[in-house]
Amino acid sequence: MEARRGKPMIGTGKVLRRLNEMLDSALDGSFEEYHYDETELSKIETKWNRFLSSSSLARKNIEKEKANLQSLVSDISHQTKTPVANMKLYAELLEEGIARENPDREQMLFMAGEMKKQAERLEFLIQALTKMSRLETNLVVVQPEKQPVEPLIFQAVAQIRPKAEACEIDVKIQGNQKITACYDKKWSIEALYNLLDNAVKYSPRGSQVNLRVQEYSMYCEICVEDRGIGMTEEEIPKVFQRFYRGKQVQQKQGVGIGLYLVREIVKKQKGYVKIKSQPGQGSRISLFLPKD
Repeated sequence: MEARRGKPMIGTGKVLRRLNEMLDSALDGSFEEYHYDETELSKIETKWNRFLSSSSLARKNIEKEKANLQSLVSDISHQTKTPVANMKLYAELLEEGIARENPDREQMLFMAGEMKKQAERLEFLIQALTKMSRLETNLVVVQPEKQPVEPLIFQAVAQIRPKAEACEIDVKIQGNQKITACYDKKWSIEALYNLLDNAVKYSPRGSQVNLRVQEYSMYCEICVEDRGIGMTEEEIPKVFQRFYRGKQVQQKQGVGIGLYLVREIVKKQKGYVKIKSQPGQGSRISLFLPKD
């Protein structure tokens, strides 16, 4: 067998043996690339190693997505069980009340009101779960654009203001709203509204919520600060978990998805979220959106 100029040739038998070894080791997961040189066999080994690595990564991603889907289905089943059971219970009680000759009007109105509340809770939960699943499965395409943060702040505050006024909570805006950042308007409004909603929900009646805008060299900070119940240092990393609710807020309305959605939305825009809080002294939660 004649060698190419400058490159040694390898015997056909040795090449076939090595290829056979490569296939066997790939099947049992023990493949390792030999010392690299300029031979054609070595180049094949390098490509084979890259192929196995990418295949392994793809398999791990599929397994992760499968686990996430199983977890999501389990969470949906658990979270919807209570409102559905309550609606069925009140429906049965209403049927019994109607069947009586002299039904208690006030009691029936109460049960009808409770059914409406549970239906509204179920509707909110389904909407939140839909948003969450779309984000997790990358069905949502976030399209950040460089633009002033003023429309983002204006619309999020306009959405929360009726709820804040009902609780006699004043929402104050501070800082330069003309600052520009790179963000997706629709989903960023969703994220900022969730922060404002939490601030209003967990603040005492008659208090104040501050929204501050601050510019840095690489990021624009939009901070929501309340004077509510606050949280412990141990709780802070947990509040970003799906369906997590602290002990102090168990009696409040909510399902524990808001901050999870905030983090996922901001993360998809190359930004991040930061929390400072102490029990009884309120919370300060900041969105950091990239400027470019």
